[in-house]
Amino acid sequence: MLVLGVITEGIIVLTQYPTLFSPINLGRVTLRNRIAHAAILTRYYQGGRPTEQLLNYYRSRAKGGAGLIVTEPLAMTSHNRESTRLQVWDESAFDAIKACADVVREEGAHLLGQVQDSGRGRHEVGRNEGAVGASALHDDLSWTVPRVLDSGGIRQMIEEWAESSLRLKRAGWSGVEISAGHGHLFQQFLSPWSNRREDDFGGDLEGRTRFLRELIAAIRSSCGEDFIIGLKLPGHEGIVGGIDLQEAAVISKRLATSGGFDYWTWVWGAHANSLYEHLPDAHGERHPYLQHIRELRQIDAAIPAGAIGYITDPNECEAALTDGTADLVFLGRPLITDPAFPEKALAGREAEIRYCVSCNTCWRSIIDGSALACDNNPRVGSADEAGWQPEPARRPRQVVVVGAGIAGLEAAHTAARRGHTVTVFGASDEPGGKTRLHAELPGGENLSSIYDYQLLAGRKAGVVYRLGETADAAQIAALAPDVVLLATGASAVPPVWIPEEYLQMGFILDARAMARDMLSRNRVEPGRAVLFDQDHTEMTYALAELLSERFTTVSIVTPRERLASDVSLINRQGIYQRLHDRQIDIRTCVAPQSLDHLEEGAMELINVYNGAISRIEEVVSITYATSRAPDDGLASELIASGFSVIPVGDCRAPRSVLAATREGYEVAMSL
Repeated sequence: MLVLGVITEGIIVLTQYPTLFSPINLGRVTLRNRIAHAAILTRYYQGGRPTEQLLNYYRSRAKGGAGLIVTEPLAMTSHNRESTRLQVWDESAFDAIKACADVVREEGAHLLGQVQDSGRGRHEVGRNEGAVGASALHDDLSWTVPRVLDSGGIRQMIEEWAESSLRLKRAGWSGVEISAGHGHLFQQFLSPWSNRREDDFGGDLEGRTRFLRELIAAIRSSCGEDFIIGLKLPGHEGIVGGIDLQEAAVISKRLATSGGFDYWTWVWGAHANSLYEHLPDAHGERHPYLQHIRELRQIDAAIPAGAIGYITDPNECEAALTDGTADLVFLGRPLITDPAFPEKALAGREAEIRYCVSCNTCWRSIIDGSALACDNNPRVGSADEAGWQPEPARRPRQVVVVGAGIAGLEAAHTAARRGHTVTVFGASDEPGGKTRLHAELPGGENLSSIYDYQLLAGRKAGVVYRLGETADAAQIAALAPDVVLLATGASAVPPVWIPEEYLQMGFILDARAMARDMLSRNRVEPGRAVLFDQDHTEMTYALAELLSERFTTVSIVTPRERLASDVSLINRQGIYQRLHDRQIDIRTCVAPQSLDHLEEGAMELINVYNGAISRIEEVVSITYATSRAPDDGLASELIASGFSVIPVGDCRAPRSVLAATREGYEVAMSL
């Protein structure tokens, strides 16, 4: 049911989300709505200065309707001068600092800078030799041991953060958010596990909260009351002896008593085996932390609270604002995927939102040392991203796309929106290719939003879809195409240890065929299923979870020293957690030697380093996830007939979802 809502320009509109799009006061600053962009790294900096890509990124999120944008952590102290962070400590950077605020304010939103130091925390390769911390204790992931800050060093950092915050205010920024969660420096001081100090900044609650309380007071004194100070606190560290919900409540109560900040929220995880709790995904329940946030904010309900954690839909946003959980909603990944999420939701165009699939590719892209990227948005950081429409083609062409996977679908809708006439052949009755299959496996359901959006955009642009047709050269030629985009995917290469007759009889299936077979069943088979893993991507482990529901025992066999090598650390942690929860047997550094004993229910494995032989017993099923070879058989025939052929996606070379959508987009833009 539509109800009245008011947008910032004073125009009355009908919206299903009246609370979400109502203004809110944070201290003395009024936001036009309750949608906040949560802090996330972009790495769109060079030499400590913002690139045009960063300015585009902020501008688009503000133009798309967010009321508040919180930046990634800033370099605000003499200790932290990373070139991949905005160097706010440097007065000579003032114009660059101001440029960030200007592009946001021009679009009617407010910009906050995040105050953070990772301390001993590190989730990149190697140790941080320049780390500082509360105590000489190692980080649980990198084993970095920090230099212990003395009280003078702590107060110097506080003074520098206050000075840099004032510089932000002078440059037009609306405030700061202090990140005291996610296992960073302030959380390391708050936690009884990582703070073993006996001075004024350690010991009891008063000492462990002193750093944060003095920092809040210093920034408030420096910047005045018309400057937002937000606070991100730990809800649960996931570490024995660390901060749990009870301790989080005690810490929150003490900070509320001293006050000085304008909003708060709570986050989960630390730099430990609980790192994956930072960014919950579709393998768990939706918005898993909201109930606890609702309870914690009651410590002082007068302080505006933020909802955060796996919220991807405007209905979820509205619910969190009306059930007592929160007063504003922090969206990180959803606003990466679609900067116009707010604008589309306000206008009732939810179907046009490019939804976040919560795959955490964005996290991987920044941690692996590159820059922010998205599986479902190939234009992150581009100009006019929020309201983008592609430039019309100089010469409209007849385009045939063979293959209805996500690479082909991305190319199809983009080309059609540029004015080309586009026909898509898809062998399956349903579009999406291997991504559709992955979406049916455990934890994969959000992937459907990729091809759902592509299909909707293509139909709106006039793409003709001929699904359920395996196109041959004659059918393609009948359309007289100017160019053929070959997006026919790739197929797994069978391992050499599988006899040819087993493959011909269908006795041993590849992972995708096995997944389809398992999805058609609902009974549990006695015995062991063996999954040979020479792939190391998310879909393989989703299949392993499904196999654990269909067989009494599952073993994963891989020649590498660990699993999930082609997955980010944060997702790899979640994979290991689920596999161990399901008691799946993991065999590393081994490969099948032969299937000579399969009739006995046994499988011999050989250690890839020392040649030692071991056996797996009670084997009743075997499947393999291996490297794939392009299904490009049509290419030579089409080229021989004189057609221009461009392979796209896996048909060009097997690749990730991120690469497939990006390549589909780029090829279409080049036509």
